[in-house]
Amino acid sequence: MNADVRAVSAAGRSARRKSRPISVTTPRKSVLLTLVMGLMLFYTLTPVAWLLINSTKTQNSLSSSFGLWFSGPFSFFHNIAATFSYGNGEFLRWALNTVLYVVLGGGGATILATLGGYGLAHFTFPGKRAVMAIIIGAIAIPGTALAVPAYLMFSKFGLTNTPWSVVIPSLISPIGLYLIWVYATEAIPSGLLEAARLDGASELRIFLSIGFRLIVPGFVTVLLLTFVATWNNYFLPLIMLSTPNWFPLTVGLSNWSNQAPSAGGQLIDNLVITGSLLAITPTVIVFLLMQRYWKAGITAGSIKE
Repeated sequence: MNADVRAVSAAGRSARRKSRPISVTTPRKSVLLTLVMGLMLFYTLTPVAWLLINSTKTQNSLSSSFGLWFSGPFSFFHNIAATFSYGNGEFLRWALNTVLYVVLGGGGATILATLGGYGLAHFTFPGKRAVMAIIIGAIAIPGTALAVPAYLMFSKFGLTNTPWSVVIPSLISPIGLYLIWVYATEAIPSGLLEAARLDGASELRIFLSIGFRLIVPGFVTVLLLTFVATWNNYFLPLIMLSTPNWFPLTVGLSNWSNQAPSAGGQLIDNLVITGSLLAITPTVIVFLLMQRYWKAGITAGSIKE
């Protein structure tokens, strides 16, 4: 009888323990970190808000109003139309030039970085360690330091003031090559590639069917980096190009901003601001559309089972 009572009592205690709600540890909150993140958010969004607000103003309203508040007639759509029509449609030509440089330069850099990174990760060849050392060293060299030597070299071949003087240097992305190399090393099991080779698959088919599919997040991450770098490229085309017909948006808008009445022009700050807002819009849209791949590319390999 006592054994039965003890068994029933033990079962009751076990049932009560199971019925208790599982305590979930709430994340710790830090007032200091919250303030720091708030300051960073304010620092990041204030220039965008300034562009958005001032793109709604006329030229006269810009000089007589507070920059972070609306004033005067709402001229946003008028400014957009004037931006595209000013200078015989220069802004649209510069936008198309920028797209050309991004597709050929940024897209080509991403493809080359993907092929090179995959090869470094899963192939062995003489001088591999030297190549890795050169890539890591090239990451530390800023692109502006190579702009003048690149100009001297391209001028000897007669390629300055042509699209190739911007596209060809943009094809080299050491940081993209390094990221794909590291990502492919972790994301693609070597045993999977060996199994495909034993089945008689060619290296090209292995890369397209297996390797590339496994490194898509890394590919998109590098694509975003090269897209932003090429879209915002300023110093290289400033040195290489002298004809406005081949200017990208960065150099073209800077050229507009330098206009002054003393040089026989008119103040067009409202058009420069509106054009700058239009110029950053594609990068924002691309990041919003591809952020899930970008997040996956950054966190890949951070947790091992």
